[in-house]
Amino acid sequence: MSEGHWIVNTVIGGHPMAFNMDTLVAMWAAMLFLLFISFLTTRNLSIFPGKLQFFMENILGYFDNLIKGMIQKDGEKHFPLIASLFLFIVTANLMGQLPLKMIELKSGEIASPTNDINLTAGLAIIVLVYYVSAGLMKKKGKFLLHEFSFVGIISMLVEILELFTRPLTLALRLFGNILAGEILITALLGLCAWGLPLPIMFFEILVACVQALVFTMLTTVYIATAVNDEH
Repeated sequence: MSEGHWIVNTVIGGHPMAFNMDTLVAMWAAMLFLLFISFLTTRNLSIFPGKLQFFMENILGYFDNLIKGMIQKDGEKHFPLIASLFLFIVTANLMGQLPLKMIELKSGEIASPTNDINLTAGLAIIVLVYYVSAGLMKKKGKFLLHEFSFVGIISMLVEILELFTRPLTLALRLFGNILAGEILITALLGLCAWGLPLPIMFFEILVACVQALVFTMLTTVYIATAVNDEH
């Protein structure tokens, strides 16, 4: 079973604060890895792409087509956020399949940063702020109140409720799936370290990719709902 997080307590501005250092280390490692891959991909761009450029172009091309199909106008302006979310989340998820648990810490262990509700909640809040801001910029006052009537007010209250439930479900879904997979693998390693965890580990690689895709597609749906014109 997981030993928990590597927690560091400190005082900032006279207020005691605690940081999950394993999450911060893994999160920055994922971001540095993506920056390194981006550098390798773009340093020698060619019309006849190599394997890495071809691989990355296919991933980004998929999300470009997805955004153009779901967002009516100016979809390309939302591409950086959506593509960055997917690349970061899938990288962070897959970090849980690396043998990082072999690194000895004073307490806790280094695993996927998305097994921490603080990170997934932070990502969900970024999505919430982004699509609400995009909706307000596009539709102004009609973003929540479509018409001034009894039905319109009830619809506004329902949409306000959804503003809170959407990021909550995004955060919990990603956190729960990644944490459950890591706990299951750890339990199997405790029972039999030779061979038994391998099928689950391969399955968790699929889960890591699927959960990153689900998070990103739902983000695209929320942005499309906020900015698309109603018919």
